Amino acid sequence: MYSDLTGIILAGGKSSRMGVNKSFFKLGNQTIIERITVLMKSIFKEVIIITNTPAEYAFLQLPLYEDIFKGKGPLGGIHSGLTYSKTEKNFVSSCDIPLMTKEMIEYIIEYKSDKPIKFCEAAGYHQPLAGVYEKKIIAEIEKVIINNDETTDKSFHHFLKGVNAEIIHPEELPFYNDEIFFNINTPKDYKQISRKRNSFMIKKTN
Repeated sequence: MYSDLTGIILAGGKSSRMGVNKSFFKLGNQTIIERITVLMKSIFKEVIIITNTPAEYAFLQLPLYEDIFKGKGPLGGIHSGLTYSKTEKNFVSSCDIPLMTKEMIEYIIEYKSDKPIKFCEAAGYHQPLAGVYEKKIIAEIEKVIINNDETTDKSFHHFLKGVNAEIIHPEELPFYNDEIFFNINTPKDYKQISRKRNSFMIKKTN
């Protein structure tokens, strides 16, 4: 278990494409947010949740923080997580990738790099919402947030293009498969992931 990194969960609210809060969709007997919380608590001594609807997540009994810059999407969530975290290094995970595994998280953390951000290029895309972020980039994030009037997605990609990030290619790992990075954005995605849930459930540990 890591005590020198904080696990940061970005718990979004109502999705424009889903129409509801996908964090509370069920995979087997767990909601997506419960699954991610159990996973993160098995890896990190300290886990925090970034959400603008903290009352909805109080039952998880974890520290809850709202966005400092609201309406800025994942970049705003990462900024808030890094600001409230007590450790220099942090692992950020969104609720969009509920099939993420302990092996993959640990591999990303242990991947040797002196860059302040580490994440994978997998399943045909960059996967920045499952990665290591250091506090030293807070000022860079604030600059992008304050100086950009673009949409939240565009501002996030703008930031990633300009920052010094380590891009990891995990395809050759024995435990890798594309489904680890499966992203839920639409009701169709949820139906597809629900059919696979039994192979990926995480059991709670004491």
